[in-house]
Amino acid sequence: MKHLSKLLAILLAFTVVAVACSSDDDTSSSSTSAPAATEAPAETEAPAETEAPAETEAPAETEAPAEIIYDHGVTEDTIKIGAIADLSGPFAPLVVQIIAAQQAYWDRVNANGGIAGRDVEFWVEDNAYDVPTHLERYEEMSDEDNGVVFLSQSTGSPHTAAIAEALVEDGLGAIPLSWYSGWPDPAFGQNVFESYTNYCYEAINAVDYLATNVIEGEVKLAVLSYPGEYGQDGAAGAKIAAEALGIEVVYDGEGAVVPGADQTPVITGLTESGANLVWVTTGPSLLAELMGGAAAAGFTGTWSGNSPTYNYMLLATALAPMLDSSYYQSTYVLTWNAGDTPGMADMVSALQEAIPDDPVSDAYTIGWTEAMAAHQILEAAAAAGDLTRAGVIAAANATTVDYMGLAPNQSYGGEVNDYIVRESYMFDIQADLFDAAATISGGGSTGSVLMNGGPIVSDITAAHVYEGACFTAG
Repeated sequence: MKHLSKLLAILLAFTVVAVACSSDDDTSSSSTSAPAATEAPAETEAPAETEAPAETEAPAETEAPAEIIYDHGVTEDTIKIGAIADLSGPFAPLVVQIIAAQQAYWDRVNANGGIAGRDVEFWVEDNAYDVPTHLERYEEMSDEDNGVVFLSQSTGSPHTAAIAEALVEDGLGAIPLSWYSGWPDPAFGQNVFESYTNYCYEAINAVDYLATNVIEGEVKLAVLSYPGEYGQDGAAGAKIAAEALGIEVVYDGEGAVVPGADQTPVITGLTESGANLVWVTTGPSLLAELMGGAAAAGFTGTWSGNSPTYNYMLLATALAPMLDSSYYQSTYVLTWNAGDTPGMADMVSALQEAIPDDPVSDAYTIGWTEAMAAHQILEAAAAAGDLTRAGVIAAANATTVDYMGLAPNQSYGGEVNDYIVRESYMFDIQADLFDAAATISGGGSTGSVLMNGGPIVSDITAAHVYEGACFTAG
């Protein structure tokens, strides 16, 4: 178990931390039998840096049939896909890097012959994390004459929910940049093809893992979250785990962390609760404010939270010692340069060539795997001779996406309980491994060290029968 240290040395700098991370405040965003206990974090070693094979190539192109039918977004020469992304709003620092990874991926696909002899045209529009703007961008991209055949990204839970019915009406598919547990529900997300597990299952996995392998003695849980699909879906998962494990929730702050509001009541409730484990579903600057305020009041518990509550750039601030000593990172995918997998070697090698001078980031894996999913779906549609929007939807529902070890593989067809992804990952934060000046060309680390050797899954998540979202508004 980590031991909290040097708290007083960092308390005066939390205002700086919150300001530095304010652009990440609303970053949007699951578990089966608890695995065997890992070694104490103090003895965790960073994995050796993965070297990319010299001849690693993009997935081989599937041979296309002699004749391919198509309608919207496809011609004899091009396949147009779209991304409605937050390039100027609160999630822009994260999403810009996600889009950069996608662009690098599609550039490589085109350099290797495209899909069915067609170049992929990657059309990106900014939604500024605003629902009305998202709807406007969707109208452009769904146009039958000038639109796309598939959306490889739709940023935001409420934003994607706002277009969910239209996606069905337009016969268009989308990969959401959101991990709301409602997407696998055919009645809600019929044409929304989620990536990885969801906020709810991720929280179950992590709370179970930490309670079993990290916390010593009786566990007392505090839950802190934003209101809405992101925050309360994660909070619901933490409570499901607590109930199944017989853990007392000594402070219930579900929906109580409101951006821009005074967090003093939440911090006071937490510090007076006696909790020794805190599950948070917020954004990074709110995490900094909550951790800093609690530390100032003498709180010494263990912290974790839904991705993207934590951002590795917090290690460039005075919060680093506290994160190192008491925070565990939960994610859906492998972080930058973590894990010895073919997919990591391939991605790092490709990005070292494409954007060598850009900073290292955990966000690249999300963009890369979004593109991998769209690529494999489109290849399957081309192989079936049908690149119409309907053909792409059919291909998605028949495809198992192979992420080459960057994330658990993903399917969409059949009965939801047979294919819904239940695994997530846990990382130990080791601040001394982080270099704020590290660039992609140098490899580097974001200070996250994989625990348990791979994905985790709680018995609770494994046994859960999916019948819809863990949290629904109203």
